[in-house]
Amino acid sequence: MSMTVGTCLFFATAALIAARPAARPAMARSAVPMVWRTERMMRDALRGRGDSTTRFPRVEGTNLEGRVFDLPSDFEGELNVVIVAFQRVQQNDVDTWLPFLTSAAQARADLRVYELPTLNRAYRFARSFIDGGMSRGIPSRATREATITLYIDKTPFKRALGIVNEASIRVLLVSRDGRVLWQTSGVHDERSAARLTAAIDSARVESVLLK
Repeated sequence: MSMTVGTCLFFATAALIAARPAARPAMARSAVPMVWRTERMMRDALRGRGDSTTRFPRVEGTNLEGRVFDLPSDFEGELNVVIVAFQRVQQNDVDTWLPFLTSAAQARADLRVYELPTLNRAYRFARSFIDGGMSRGIPSRATREATITLYIDKTPFKRALGIVNEASIRVLLVSRDGRVLWQTSGVHDERSAARLTAAIDSARVESVLLK
């Protein structure tokens, strides 16, 4: 299992603290440059990793308040949790995530949550009817603003994200620059929520090291 950057730095610091008092000054003098080199190597590795990371495909959508979005550039958070649903009946699956994600977004100013109902381009002619029906069923303006409907060619969209079928919703963590940092499928459970939280924390460590 690979360690996060935060974990590596923790163990480097713990090694210094655990040293015997008599040896600590000499060890600290020799270890500090090593820690700096390690941090520099981590930064270089993180920069290089960005090119191989899955990226959210460029698509255009409109939220239920009528604002047009050019995604992923118009995602507003430093980190964005994006829930992609393909069928109307999957709203129940989406809803299982909302209490956890609402709480997470309230606790983290840099996190935004979006719902992306995703339909085939052929349904564009009925967009006003479909979007209007969804909008009338959502009393919260904030939720309508965060619900962006996509009427697109779904094949390249799914291929870019590694989505094999539409049987389950897809939950993604997307950075401001469009990198997909983490993803899973299906309803909320404690294990997936813990992994998403870890991915958010890891992304924050990376953003500090890459500055």
